[in-house]
Amino acid sequence: MHSNLRSFIDSLRKENEIIEVSAAVDPFLEIAEIHRRVIEQGGKALLFSNIKGSDFPVVTNLFGTNKRIDLAFGKKPLEFVKRAVHAAEELLPPKLGRLWEYRDLALSAARLGTRSIRNASVLESRQSTVDLEKLPLLQLWHEDGGHFVTLPLVYTESPVDGKHNLGMYRIQRYDKTTTGIHWQIGKGGGFHYFEAEQQNKPLPVTIFLGGAPAMILSAIAPLPEGLPELMLASLLADGKIGTTPNPLGADRHRLIAEAEFAICGSVAPRERRPEGPFGDHYGYYSLTHDYPVFRADAVFHRKDAIYPATVVGKPRQEDFFIGDYLQELLSPLFPLVMPAVRDLWSYGETGFHSLAAAVVRERYGREAMSAGFRILGEGQLTLTKFLLLTDQPQDLRDFKSLFEHILARVEWHRDLHIFSQTAFDTLDYASGKVNFGSKAMLIGTGDAKRDLIREFNGELPQGITAAEPFCGGCLVVQGDRYENDKELADRVAKSGKFDDWQMVIVHDSIEFARSTDKFLWATWTRFDPASDIYAKEATMQRNHIGYQGPIVIDARMKPWYPSVVEPREDVIKLVDERWGEYFG
Repeated sequence: MHSNLRSFIDSLRKENEIIEVSAAVDPFLEIAEIHRRVIEQGGKALLFSNIKGSDFPVVTNLFGTNKRIDLAFGKKPLEFVKRAVHAAEELLPPKLGRLWEYRDLALSAARLGTRSIRNASVLESRQSTVDLEKLPLLQLWHEDGGHFVTLPLVYTESPVDGKHNLGMYRIQRYDKTTTGIHWQIGKGGGFHYFEAEQQNKPLPVTIFLGGAPAMILSAIAPLPEGLPELMLASLLADGKIGTTPNPLGADRHRLIAEAEFAICGSVAPRERRPEGPFGDHYGYYSLTHDYPVFRADAVFHRKDAIYPATVVGKPRQEDFFIGDYLQELLSPLFPLVMPAVRDLWSYGETGFHSLAAAVVRERYGREAMSAGFRILGEGQLTLTKFLLLTDQPQDLRDFKSLFEHILARVEWHRDLHIFSQTAFDTLDYASGKVNFGSKAMLIGTGDAKRDLIREFNGELPQGITAAEPFCGGCLVVQGDRYENDKELADRVAKSGKFDDWQMVIVHDSIEFARSTDKFLWATWTRFDPASDIYAKEATMQRNHIGYQGPIVIDARMKPWYPSVVEPREDVIKLVDERWGEYFG
């Protein structure tokens, strides 16, 4: 496919999938607002050629449609993974006769990894004095702590065993030479930094921008720890990734030969500085916390370098399409790694980690539960907050159908499990604590046990002003603000008014019942299972809590939640007035 960013941009031009904006635009809020409007309309990639305060053009929305995802990566990687998994299943134990049938896989595998390149494009220019303020970093939201690198490819190597990690962690620019680096829990770069701190040594870090589109995807991919991201990148790019020696010395990281930028430096042990806030892909601001500090000592770049960026916020944004492609690519591997798991899907509408669903085996009683524990113990899936399980084939992308399937089969006294005092996604503030919260597992297996009610015509209890079904068995109700009535959800569960319903979601607005995307986002990003799930009755037997429905989830905004990201009124007005300048 594409070995560098500009090859991909050329492909987008041929397909009429990119627009060049020559009007002068500001990286402070303006570009982000333009980007958001275009992606909401399913529009094209954007190449901004006239950036205020910088000589480098900016490209955004590279992957904001399924068509551009296909143009970037094609179907070959999907077919390779499926065929490789099929081969693994068929060739154990190996049979010489069958090996020949899969000889093409060996040829493809020979194209994986890296290769050495001379006269690398990334070394065409070097800043005489490091000045990160010359790069067109974007500020996406007005409450952000500053300007951020939003598509960084952060390369590190373990000081213990030398294995590499290529991850995407947001980078906040502090000044000309220093940035924050947002290493979240459960991420490879953070593990390398932990190892370096244990040795009281700085960790060398190289931040790449651009290069093969495959590198962006690989940096995001939830690969098992120790599996090299550059290997996946070469698979997606259909060829080895070119690298070149670092002019700073043999003890420094090799550079990605066709990257647009390479920012070299290190992160000192035990140095922290406030980073954030930042309007993140959950659709809220992640707040200010102390994070490690990166110090740059060299910036290399192409002579005509293009700065790649993205914009995050309330789903669906560009990361949604990337995440879905990654799931499609990696899903055939799940049964190989977790034999009891037949299918698995995380919902990008919830920020991915808030909600996942799986089809698992139930060959004996409660095997589904064992499979659920296996999922919650695997890599980044450990950050899953709510897990839905069934044992019958389902289209997991069709959330309404799946949810009805489970609600028709769940037995509340045994099938809802809540686990407190667990790790939480760093960006999820529903528990009121950073990195700590709870999880829940909901199982619906076997034959249907009930018909689901689909209409509500009953009386509303005190504190509830509206009620609308989201799907069969699930009712959304609009209630008073949490600050005014903290016990509302508990009263709703015990009121008897909704006993015909399996699940009731208490929201601040009834509008969340009318759109699957909005329902998923507003529900699963706004509750902590241990704190916000209520039942008509709960009993303890053999140290297991058994529930009697309806189950009520309090998904109202809580006082400790960060603000929802919203564009500033003056920026909205500015972009409204200049729209014709941008697009003629």
